[in-house]
Amino acid sequence: MTVLAHESDEELPAWSLPASAEDALRVHSPWPPEVSREWAWGGATGAGVRVCILDSGVELGHPLVGEVQRSVAVTKSEDGIVIADDDAGDLCGHGTACAGIVRMLAPACELTSVRVLGAGYTGSAAVLMAGLEWAIEQRFDIINMSLSTTKKQYVDRLHELADAAYFKRTMLVASAHNMPVDSFPWRFASVISVGSHESPDPYLVYANPSPPVEFFARGLMVEVAWLGGETITATGNSFATPHVAGLAALILSKHPHLTPFQLKSALHLAAGNVEA
Repeated sequence: MTVLAHESDEELPAWSLPASAEDALRVHSPWPPEVSREWAWGGATGAGVRVCILDSGVELGHPLVGEVQRSVAVTKSEDGIVIADDDAGDLCGHGTACAGIVRMLAPACELTSVRVLGAGYTGSAAVLMAGLEWAIEQRFDIINMSLSTTKKQYVDRLHELADAAYFKRTMLVASAHNMPVDSFPWRFASVISVGSHESPDPYLVYANPSPPVEFFARGLMVEVAWLGGETITATGNSFATPHVAGLAALILSKHPHLTPFQLKSALHLAAGNVEA
């Protein structure tokens, strides 16, 4: 609900709350005395949650991925950016790996693939932003972004998109760069930023008291789905990120009323290093 002052309410600035609207804004959001793993996602399957994999595509029919509700490709042509349904699948394996991790943690979630990377992990910032904008317009609950751009001329637009997602209750879960360089959108406060830890526990996250990386998840020597129905062992923040996206899907499946701010808070409070 957006509250704006009516023209007759000249004493109220825009985005103000008239006294008569207070009751309509009451929020019922019960929190337990302690947010634990069990409260956050115990018994959840991801049912009812729509997750977008913004990546290199997803191999359809991969046994570790299962059903993909929709596959879309974002490409650049002489006429500009084209977004269309796609059956080419994954062009390099990366998106399939991320989708498989999300599916492992949240088996009942709905998965959509938005392909913005080509073979050899090639891509452009324009295609990335067009794909992200399309995904935000679809109002997915979670968008997994195991990718970033170092091109600072695109930072303002990416920031606008990240904020738009946040206010539309779409949670962007973004991978920190594997190198110590500035890249985006993981550095924005409106996203959940993810780095890697070495524990084999896929449900274990650590909250980082010294951001910009906010959470660490399993990302080292992870067995992931790959092309041809196969698996490989891989390391990187790219693979830590869908662990957090999968946990976020579980939390929203069990607590669908949570806003992105509350979802991030729930992840923080359920982290392995946060004491009650």
